[in-house]
Amino acid sequence: MNICIMGFGAVGKGVAKVISIKKDELKKKYGLDLKITGVSDSSGAAISPDGLDPNLLLEVKEKEGRVSQYPEYGTDNLTGLNFLEKVDYDCLVEVTPTNIDDGEPARSHMLKAFKDGKDVVTSNKGPLALNFRELTEAALSNKVKFKYEASVGGAMPIINFAHDTLAGCNFESIFGILNGTTNYILSRMAKEGSAYEQTLKEAQEMGIAETDPTQDVEGLDAACKIVILANSIMNKDVSLKDVYINGISKINQESILLAKKEGYLIKLVAEASDDTLEVSPRLVKSGTPFSVDGTMNVATLNTDLAEDVTVVGRGAGSIETASAILSDLINIWKS
Repeated sequence: MNICIMGFGAVGKGVAKVISIKKDELKKKYGLDLKITGVSDSSGAAISPDGLDPNLLLEVKEKEGRVSQYPEYGTDNLTGLNFLEKVDYDCLVEVTPTNIDDGEPARSHMLKAFKDGKDVVTSNKGPLALNFRELTEAALSNKVKFKYEASVGGAMPIINFAHDTLAGCNFESIFGILNGTTNYILSRMAKEGSAYEQTLKEAQEMGIAETDPTQDVEGLDAACKIVILANSIMNKDVSLKDVYINGISKINQESILLAKKEGYLIKLVAEASDDTLEVSPRLVKSGTPFSVDGTMNVATLNTDLAEDVTVVGRGAGSIETASAILSDLINIWKS
């Protein structure tokens, strides 16, 4: 299977790493030879129909900061739709930065790939939270596969789990802690008794929180993810504008300590049900699955046949997210 990777930041590099690590195992176990025929970043691209060396790609990106410096096959200023015109591929791995304003340029990348008869795997929340119906219908009408397990919960298996393992169930509600940054901050505040501002600064220094943490701490990231789950698992037709959102920036030390004294923790919880689509801080009982620490994510699917099914996993990280992308690539190959 020839793949091209659009976006070569943390997740794109993670995909190259896991392909390098698992290449022989994938051939042996599935007969799958994953060949990276093109990679683009904001500066340019590297393209070879014979395949690019994932380790050399990583080395060039680390040293030069741009994949266009890849020996012999690198080219400047070839990005976006022009890149897709030039590269020979079967599946697009779309991992460009998330844009929650209009979903671009990822939305256009995906629509072009579908139109050209190519499968798509993505971790990109923006287009899915804003244009879910448009994208899924475009994939269906062009008879191609569209997979997005990595868009929610990093390595936490939930979308494919719901579609495949719980295929006979109807889903009545979804509750989840879907943002690792806020969970880390609230966990630290509960454990250390530290103030919000201090804990946020610590998270930024450790690389867990972005320099501009707005999307995480104000609940926008979790809102995108609950929209994706509501649409994909519960067959809703909603977008980001339909979510009631309340973040964690106003939570203080006193509230955390008072909750802890009563045997509770404060967590940023996302909910999708027939009458609710919401992200807000809530009290959860200590010792329950929702009392996960650090950057862990957790979600409970309430079903008609299996009742409550809870999944837990690492909600962030380059390799962790890439593992979900790899699982989607394998599923496409097997199907």
